Amino acid sequence: MKTTNTNHIDLKTALPGPKSEALLERKQKNVPRGPFNTSQAFIAKAKGAMVTDVDGNELIDLAGAIGTLNAGHCPPKVVEALKEQLDKYIHPCFHIMMYEPYIELAEKLNELTPGTHDKKTFFVNSGAEAVENAVKIARKYTGRRAIVSFDRGYHGRTLMTMSLTSKVKPYKNGFGPFAPDTYKIRYPYYYRKPDGMTNEELDQYMLKQIDDFFLGEVPPEDIAAFIMEPVQGEGGFIVPSKNFVQQVKKICEKHGILFIADEVQTGFGRTGHMFACEHFDIVPDLMTMSKSIAAGLPIAAVTGRAEIMDAPNPGEIGGTYGGSPLGCVAALEVIKMIKEDNLIARANVIGQTITDRFKQMQDRFSVIGDVRGLGAMCAMEIVKDRETKEPNKELTGKIVEECNKRGVIILGAGLYGNVIRILSPLVITDSQLNEALNIFEDVMEQVTD
Repeated sequence: MKTTNTNHIDLKTALPGPKSEALLERKQKNVPRGPFNTSQAFIAKAKGAMVTDVDGNELIDLAGAIGTLNAGHCPPKVVEALKEQLDKYIHPCFHIMMYEPYIELAEKLNELTPGTHDKKTFFVNSGAEAVENAVKIARKYTGRRAIVSFDRGYHGRTLMTMSLTSKVKPYKNGFGPFAPDTYKIRYPYYYRKPDGMTNEELDQYMLKQIDDFFLGEVPPEDIAAFIMEPVQGEGGFIVPSKNFVQQVKKICEKHGILFIADEVQTGFGRTGHMFACEHFDIVPDLMTMSKSIAAGLPIAAVTGRAEIMDAPNPGEIGGTYGGSPLGCVAALEVIKMIKEDNLIARANVIGQTITDRFKQMQDRFSVIGDVRGLGAMCAMEIVKDRETKEPNKELTGKIVEECNKRGVIILGAGLYGNVIRILSPLVITDSQLNEALNIFEDVMEQVTD
């Protein structure tokens, strides 16, 4: 096995080390097997893009808590704001005693999200809960019942969001029956389009199927909303064309259907814009946000046109912990940090570095079928054969496992389980990123010998 010189990764033990092994044993006795774990190491502390485990091993994080840490681990100004807030009050519950950070963050998101129309924002705990509430709001405003999502889309693990999610295993298998009046339509996957078809022709074919869907599944006058990830996350970092997204939005406008942009994974600078839908020059009616909004604090948001957001009556949306003061102050600091540290521009630099290296690896390793992404949301697809494009889930799992063993935390994705995705903190240094990519390339060489 080739050994790369490392300045940041420092492995004092095999991974997982003895202290992590002891904690794993306790986990197996006390925690159900359902929650998955990419790395078998247990964290002790973290800063920026670096993680130290309980055995003292120094690791580079390219997973970013599944896109939650655009601002990095423990940003100093966020930590400082949280400590200051802890001395004031922790959680009076917005429904009982209101607090200014909630209002300040709502104002900020109303200002930052696409569109110059009047907007309002409401806070919950997680991305799935944001999607649930966007659905409720859309149904209340339109008086319609049906919600349409896209194949390979991922929207969460609650009953409604699991129903909108496309991947059966592990997210849906055995958990039915699912929520009624949820439907799925096609989303372009250019790498796997039929032979001889152009990307533009695939778009037109997919769009034509929407007309057929209205005839064969549910009429447009019964549809409250379409919900779309501007870039599919768990689905494999599939990037649609600008034309496709704009045409879907026009179809929605034509039929009075609301367009919900699920920006849970794509938001807050990840794709090289504050929000991914800015790449496509569309303005959603409703937007869901979470993950990197607050550097790891559990908070999520629904922002939308004021008249739509006002459709529910008092008491019809809410939640005890929604919009916690800690989450609000953390989010306000993250938004400042994104601007002051130019993290949106940095996302494009990181993305270009990763994409260039992945394409170089694609020239070397025939198992890399496709390289794609937007900004710092980058992925490669692993196949058994480039001609047949047969997915290679087993090799993908091996690459992820070996990278993690060598101190580079990465994770997979994709309907076929054959995509490796990179969601590094946007504060990662060039030196850290290149070292991680060097290890990644060594692993590719190792597993494809």
